[in-house]
Amino acid sequence: MPVDWRDHILSNPEILRGKPHLKGTRIPVSLVLGYLAAGSSPEQIMAEFPDLTRDEVAACLDYARDLAEFAVEV
Repeated sequence: MPVDWRDHILSNPEILRGKPHLKGTRIPVSLVLGYLAAGSSPEQIMAEFPDLTRDEVAACLDYARDLAEFAVEV
């Protein structure tokens, strides 16, 4: 079943200056995406951050996909 990033990611100006982060943590989405971009597997990321779940890692990818599909009309 696909993961909807809205179930796992939020932005709050009081936490990490409003950077998108995983709910209930101070782990920014950009950190997880950076690990993935560097070639880390979800299992390696979860080993580094034991509180993360596979769904949360997938939510970060879904979030990035949503941002990449955002179209601005000029």
